[in-house]
Amino acid sequence: MTADIGGTKPFTLFEWMLALRYLRARRKEGFISVIAGFSFTGIMLGVATLIIVMAVMNGFRNELFSKILGLNGHVIVNKIGGPFFDYDEVSRRVAQVPGVDAVMPLIEGQVMVSSAVQATGALVRGMSEKGMRSLPLIADNIRFGTLDGFGEGSGIAIGTRLANQLRVNVGDSIVLVSPRGASTPFGTAPRTKSYKIAALFEMGMAEYDRTMVFMPLLEAQRYFSRGLQVDALEIVVHNPERIDDFVQEVRAAGGPGIHVSDWRQRNETFFTVLEVERNVMFIILSLIVLVAALNIISGLMMLVKDKGRDVAILRTMGATRGAMMRVFLITGASIGVTGTLAGLVLGIVFCLNIETLREMIAWMTNTTIFDPNVYYLTRLPADINVHETAGIVAMALALSVMATLYPSWRASTLDPVEALRYE
Repeated sequence: MTADIGGTKPFTLFEWMLALRYLRARRKEGFISVIAGFSFTGIMLGVATLIIVMAVMNGFRNELFSKILGLNGHVIVNKIGGPFFDYDEVSRRVAQVPGVDAVMPLIEGQVMVSSAVQATGALVRGMSEKGMRSLPLIADNIRFGTLDGFGEGSGIAIGTRLANQLRVNVGDSIVLVSPRGASTPFGTAPRTKSYKIAALFEMGMAEYDRTMVFMPLLEAQRYFSRGLQVDALEIVVHNPERIDDFVQEVRAAGGPGIHVSDWRQRNETFFTVLEVERNVMFIILSLIVLVAALNIISGLMMLVKDKGRDVAILRTMGATRGAMMRVFLITGASIGVTGTLAGLVLGIVFCLNIETLREMIAWMTNTTIFDPNVYYLTRLPADINVHETAGIVAMALALSVMATLYPSWRASTLDPVEALRYE
């Protein structure tokens, strides 16, 4: 029997049976079992929290990314040193660049929008019907009315939130007031004109739905007194993630006298803040897993002290130091592995049902959770990244295993003679 125990290979059935027996604490060892339970719960909640928070941060970034790029062009071309009259010629040349999907002439201006009951500020974007249909975020989210014939008349399209605020609907008229109107002997008079609503859109981003007004390009040129010029050309490319491949070609095709910028430059601060916040949240929440791993160390140290007599007897029967170390390593690692896997399942299930849970909690507490007026989006997004989730699981497993090394080593170095001297 001594030879069998001493000659066992690493991680054999004997070691697994003994390790799992130590996990099932008896009544007098109940305190150790409580520590193991807290360690398991801590690792499970830490891993689940990391997965949920990272998924929400990814979903938030991806939703904002899709909304911003869905409304604005990926490359913006402006004229340097003068009005942009030759935009048709520049558009024709830029449209021939491989990978360019659409080129949209654009006019922008700040206005005050008023109805019979309310008034608010808004941003007017003058675009052609073709340009609006090239942006799926707008064309695919028309809730009422239609874009058919948008560029031929003077009808405008506004967001549903703006329409609710003004208490208007398709077919109603609203008044647009621009501070830059006609020059008079008494100064510049505001330009005021009434427009009929042709369409209502809902892009899912509260800020856009509340402040955006789309006007036909020709009408915008007349309203803002632009004549035959535009403010800029917005270019939609096939792959916005590889924008560097297009900027130089667009600059060369546009010719001299133009300035080219891309979506990263226009939103650099915004996405940088999101990335910094995401990294900081990951570091802070990783501390939960670290604390749970420290609980494994304390629990195993107490278990080693409590099982000193058992270890001494096994050593005298021929069990090697390596076998004793592996027994306690399996004991501690089992807590970490099961806690990590349970946290993985809990995190994934939570992310898949996060919108339902948000609505349920909001209903139970009678409060607004994830207010779209604050967070811009109308729903709580969660996008699970496989590689990131695998990294979280690997980190939790590594911390759990490393936490067992020192207690296991202490168990393997116990002297059987000293342990049994007073027995």
